Amino acid sequence: MSSKDALLQRLSDDVFEMDDEDVVDACQEYIDGGYEALDGIMEGLVDGMGRAGKMYEEEEYFVSDILLCADAMYAGVDMLKPHLEQDLTADEKTAVIGVIEGDTHDIGKNLVKTMLETGGYKVVDLGKDVPLKQFVDSVESEHADVLCMSTLMTTTMDGMGTVVNMDDGTEGPTYAQINPQKTYGLDVLTRITYETEHKEAAISQLQKAIVHGLNEAATAVCNEAGIEVTEITEIDVAANCTMLHMLAGVDARPIGRAPYKPAFTDGQKLKARDLGLMGAAGAMVYLLPSVSAYIGADIVAGVYVCNLRHLPGKTLFIDIGTNGELVLEAGGKMYSCSCAAGPALEGMNITSGMRAAKGAVEDVHIGPDGIRLDVIGKGKPHGLCGSGILAVVRELVRTGLVTRRGAFARPEDFEVGDYRRDILRYNGNKREAILYSSGETELLVTQSDVRQVQLAKGAIRSGIEVLLSHGGLTYEDIDKVLIAGQFGAHLPAESLLQIGLLPPVTEDKLAYAGNSAKSGAVAALLSDKVKEDMEDLAKHIHYIELGSSDNYERLFAKCLLF
Repeated sequence: MSSKDALLQRLSDDVFEMDDEDVVDACQEYIDGGYEALDGIMEGLVDGMGRAGKMYEEEEYFVSDILLCADAMYAGVDMLKPHLEQDLTADEKTAVIGVIEGDTHDIGKNLVKTMLETGGYKVVDLGKDVPLKQFVDSVESEHADVLCMSTLMTTTMDGMGTVVNMDDGTEGPTYAQINPQKTYGLDVLTRITYETEHKEAAISQLQKAIVHGLNEAATAVCNEAGIEVTEITEIDVAANCTMLHMLAGVDARPIGRAPYKPAFTDGQKLKARDLGLMGAAGAMVYLLPSVSAYIGADIVAGVYVCNLRHLPGKTLFIDIGTNGELVLEAGGKMYSCSCAAGPALEGMNITSGMRAAKGAVEDVHIGPDGIRLDVIGKGKPHGLCGSGILAVVRELVRTGLVTRRGAFARPEDFEVGDYRRDILRYNGNKREAILYSSGETELLVTQSDVRQVQLAKGAIRSGIEVLLSHGGLTYEDIDKVLIAGQFGAHLPAESLLQIGLLPPVTEDKLAYAGNSAKSGAVAALLSDKVKEDMEDLAKHIHYIELGSSDNYERLFAKCLLF
């Protein structure tokens, strides 16, 4: 029989090392030894969780690791809790916890709940999308000592305009711009928050901003095409659901709160002059149909032009951006979901990140001969665009500089003379990789950068997993993967597959659809029949809320692994 101290250390190690099988055996041996259950929980299991928390703070562990540690801890608690003395739990404190109204994301809430229960609290879990009054009522009725409220939401959208010659269907010049609404928020949810805080004034401000941007785009492309703005007779718009609402001057606040119910999803025919858009006297605006709050008209347009509904075999359609939208066609049924990938894949929120432009690194190779950077424009590197940061992470994982769990290796882990040793350095107690250094220019990849990519990868991959489950499919059943979106077209298949963002399919199953949203808008512009077909298509795409899927947080944690 092992000593109490030895078993406590074993319990701590099992939690810290995410060993949910050995922890059960260790708990049984601890119980058989007649040792106090409370000590086993607090000095063994909780101690291990505390060590894991320290590693999280130091960026050695990530969300996936913490969830797995929590699984091991919970397995141990279930073994030891029945053996607690009654008098030890007589004075337990009560905590009320829930996800606030308007949100259904509960991974963080579940983690905190686990910690509270392990710490001896009675936890009243109110679940997701909890109204404020319910929190208040529960605190009063339960005489709660602690109140915990959780929330998490994100998504984004850029703006684009195009002109089409209605006589022969040929496309004219194109014009791209950063969404002029950026003043009010960098993503749609922060803009919705702005509407919440400023009410009707915000709705007007946001509409005027996007109308101004579209008029600017229309003027630019018409000038290039040699026509007058007043010759425009119809404007068709394929955008996310929030942007369509804001363009139309319709309250978008319900989109940011559960049950995420937009004011409209059907196609809308409006007068251009009523919106303030330039065009002929009777010019019309057609807003393409959406599926749901987070599967917008841009996705419907893309699915239509890719003919997803009628393609032979089973096809996965993926629009990769700050918000990832997925559609799976399987056996005549279409399933869709939306996942918040974050801006990392577009080169944003990255230490050395930048948008794709001259000087941006778009591909990277790390090997014994050094680091090769492929730079747009072939000049001096200035930063990493989306494809560049994805390639960097691919190479860091491939070479062992970053572990499967996303943590940087230590320089001292490599022998003197190993090329990898010199790539890594300490910044305080944190580690980072040096890609390029010359003069005042230094390109770095930090632990935070890797985590940003990891979160994006986990979000998209977990969405794919959920859709496959609903379709009753495995990876082997997928016949084709279509990568859509202007940004997605610049992401090499090698990077997408090697970091695990896409399922393990062969490269010959991958195809790039380009800016399918624009192509769909053009098709709708040229034909009323196409508009009707898109309306019907949108009604046949079934939307799945990821947060409501069984054990989604565990699936998400699994998908974070490289």
